This record gives sequence, structure tokens and C-alpha cells, in this order.
Amino acid sequence: MIQEDPTAPSGGKVLAQTSTDKTDYRFPLCVYDKFTAKDVEVSVKFKAVSGKVDQAAGLVARFRDKDNYYITRANALESNVRLYKVVGGSRKQFAGKQMNVSSGEWHTLKLAVKGKHFAVSFDDKLLFEADDDTFTEAGKVGLWTKADSVTYFDDLKIEGDDAQ
Repeated sequence: MIQEDPTAPSGGKVLAQTSTDKTDYRFPLCVYDKFTAKDVEVSVKFKAVSGKVDQAAGLVARFRDKDNYYITRANALESNVRLYKVVGGSRKQFAGKQMNVSSGEWHTLKLAVKGKHFAVSFDDKLLFEADDDTFTEAGKVGLWTKADSVTYFDDLKIEGDDAQ
């Protein structure tokens, strides 16, 4: 849904996940169907607005379907940024860092994927790097949240070396 937020970095209109469904293992996705790449750099500005179960914002890469993709996500309630692979609908963390992710403020999350190498940045600082070769083919990119996270997204940027 498009929402007005006068504090948005781009000036007002944002993409918003506004459902307050508290189902814990629920992952709303917004996939960009017009872009497919293997090696990609994707970033977004986000604001965790509210949520009792979660306050999360994520970026998806090499998306095959709702049960198979990579995701990095920042969580204001858990104070961390993590990198996962979702295989057959099961989410498995393979890197992450504990850190403050404040709610009610705009942050930048960035995921760079090249070959089997992943680099995750938060607010323009490299947080961690990791390797994984579960998904080696090109896939789509997108945005992700969890459970009752009310999250605003703005200024999505996508670059791909092998974009289709």
C-alpha cells in the first residue's frame, strides 16, 4: 500500500506494509517481477513503525518463489541484522550481527551478492560478509517483513551485473 510520510527521504510517499496480523511465521513479500539477476546490489531506506511480535525490514535476492530465496533483514525489537536463506520454506541464518536498530527512524539496508559472496551494510557501514552457494541461479529481488511489522520503505535501488 502507498502511504504518506512527510519524513520520508524521497519526500512523502512510501511503500508500506500495514497489516498487524500477529502470526509469527508470516512473511509479507513485495517482489519486483521486472528484474532478474544473479549478481545484484539492492538497497532501501526503511522505517520500522510498529509491531509487538516483530519490527522488521528486509531485502530479498535470488528469489525463486515464496519458499526459496536469500534475505537480509534488520529487526528493531531484536536489535540485530541477519542474513538468511529460505529453503523449502524453512529459514536458516548464516550470518548476522547484534546492533541497535531504532524504530521510528529512517535507516538504510543494503545487500550485495556476487557469486557466492554476500555483503550486508546498515546505514552505509559494512556490517558483515558471508559465503553461501545454495542458490546459484539468477532470481528476482524484493522487500520483506515479518508478522505484525508495520514498516515503511522508500528509495529502493537495484543494480545488477547480469540483469535480465
